Amino acid sequence: MEVNVDGMIPYSMRHTVCGVYPKERSIMGVVTSIESLQRTRPLVEQVYEKILDAICEGTLAPGAPVRQDDLAELLQVSRQPVLTALSQLKLQGFLVERGRRGLQVAPVDRGRFDAIFELRSALEPLAASLAAKRATKEQIAAGNAIVQLGRKVAAAGDAHAALLADVDFHEWIYEASGNPLVVQSMQAHWQHLRRSMGEVLRHRDLAREVWNEHAAVLNAISQGDAQGAARAINDHVTSAHTRVGTLLKDKSGLAD
Repeated sequence: MEVNVDGMIPYSMRHTVCGVYPKERSIMGVVTSIESLQRTRPLVEQVYEKILDAICEGTLAPGAPVRQDDLAELLQVSRQPVLTALSQLKLQGFLVERGRRGLQVAPVDRGRFDAIFELRSALEPLAASLAAKRATKEQIAAGNAIVQLGRKVAAAGDAHAALLADVDFHEWIYEASGNPLVVQSMQAHWQHLRRSMGEVLRHRDLAREVWNEHAAVLNAISQGDAQGAARAINDHVTSAHTRVGTLLKDKSGLAD
């Protein structure tokens, strides 16, 4: 089984777009969201992604029971890859052990949420400043395409597509920075952010603010303005922390 250098099962950030807090459903209720797996990639990786998708999209809501046998039956696999995937998700904080009740989906941890934004406030200005110095013409064109798409789907009220584009934009900055450690460091944490960020993009006015901020970051990077890019992304991260924190403060499933 392939793993990353930090011990994580490989997982592309763009594979999952996460909603926030639908009504709790039991594990047997996810059959419409977890399809049978294709045999073209490592089985454990696919099982991991499918379960994480269900958690992030809210099909498996905070507090929902997660049973190994039920998942194995739904995914039409043996228990072993499910056990491996559940162990990884528990290690990453997506699942918690509840004694006799077994594994459950963990609530969104406010402490982890705040810590990730603190990390972002340090790493993303660095990434943006490096991108301003290193981004190629092809990368700038790709960034423009992401921003145009993000504005389009946000204006249309498509929160699912807007969140996918949001993740793509930040991943684009990390990759354009040319520093693989930035990519690895942030990729390890974006799964948790996607559990909460979708709520912001459900509000069209807030979504427009987000994409205006993204456009400012892109403009500085495309002009080669390293300091301006760092300032723009720092302002964006600070605003994002405030927006998401305010919207989720009173949500059930958000742990203090």
